[in-house]
Amino acid sequence: MTKFISFQDILLNQVQVPVRLLDKYTTLGLNEQEVMVILQLLRFLQENNDFPTPNDLANHLTISEKDCANILRKLIQKNFLSIEQLENEENRITEKYSLNPLWKKLFTEETEEQTQEDGTIFILFEQEFGRPLSPFEIEMINSWLDEDKIEPSLIKAGLRESVLMGKLNFKYIDRILREWQKKGIHSVEQARKASKAFHENQSAKQHESGGQKRDTSIYYNWLEEE
Repeated sequence: MTKFISFQDILLNQVQVPVRLLDKYTTLGLNEQEVMVILQLLRFLQENNDFPTPNDLANHLTISEKDCANILRKLIQKNFLSIEQLENEENRITEKYSLNPLWKKLFTEETEEQTQEDGTIFILFEQEFGRPLSPFEIEMINSWLDEDKIEPSLIKAGLRESVLMGKLNFKYIDRILREWQKKGIHSVEQARKASKAFHENQSAKQHESGGQKRDTSIYYNWLEEE
């Protein structure tokens, strides 16, 4: 006996895919594998699985669990995907994926150039730190970009300042960026002048105290636009 398939069930068991995603994903810098991971995430979210594992995704794709994990990390880096924290009924903190960053990019007028510039920040940070960034570190960079509205070039300047000062950590970079915001510094040119003045002042104090004067030129030449 042939099992009857309800057309109603078929119609209800659908994942709605925005046509704009299919039209614009290459413009956003996404490839086909990344789009398939996004579609699987959308499917799991619809099924109330808010935080599918890379293995969950790989079970429905032709790529490995490791590849899925790398794609998830890249989607977060490119600010197409975010991780949100929720408190459940037992007052325990849980995590969930959100595709809202992708929908925001997709349905607002953001240029391809800006998207690509944002993406290079994560590559630069990973090169300087010599390792993949943690989800917390990725969220911090996204916060600088989206919430604080700090220009990507200024974030790169903060990173390089921390490198030259020998204090390569996110807390120190955040202090640099916060200090620049307080002083009304919103461009690399302004940051260059502030950095030059600061380090020259430090050298002058060291000279007055009898110490050897340091060459401060390296502390502002790096701020030149690439």
